[in-house]
Amino acid sequence: MRISEISRKTSETDIWVKLNIDGVGNGSISTGIGFFDHMLNLLTRHSLFDLELKAVGDLHVDFHHTVEDVGISLGSAFREAISDKRGINRYGFSSLPMDETLVNVSLDVSGRPHLVLVNPLQDRAAGDFPLDLVRVFFHAFSDRAGITAHATVITGTNAHHAAEALFKGFARALREAVAIDPRVKDVPSTKGSLD
Repeated sequence: MRISEISRKTSETDIWVKLNIDGVGNGSISTGIGFFDHMLNLLTRHSLFDLELKAVGDLHVDFHHTVEDVGISLGSAFREAISDKRGINRYGFSSLPMDETLVNVSLDVSGRPHLVLVNPLQDRAAGDFPLDLVRVFFHAFSDRAGITAHATVITGTNAHHAAEALFKGFARALREAVAIDPRVKDVPSTKGSLD
């Protein structure tokens, strides 16, 4: 089983993560931010990762530190759990509809972090959650996980739907990328390494 456990404590946040990439989609998530918990539950369910996550942050300031530090912690846990990447597909893709919204996500578990996220609705909010924090989360996650991620909201008018579709699409692409292909005997790279 590909499992990791990470603790991260700063003057702004205190986070504990346990991640099982070979799970069934079970989650126990508490960040103190309702909308963010909802998004992380979607990520868990649709990736089929098992995730236990507890985060306490300086929410009296705003949500930014907690969202970013959860991304850092979850990305670190992912990188540790995926280990040497032997036998994985490496690439993952998802074209995900949600009502009027369509999102495309393409990932490369390459060891080279990079995020391109196009979301024309990111200047809005879902309740009290500023949706520009979706980018903050995925940037922190991609950076620490060591993945190249391209995610685009193709169509959509409802900002909540766009955020949900991004998390679901990211989850489905991650699920495909980390799946083991029995024909791949080493790492899927001509260099012999994905670090």
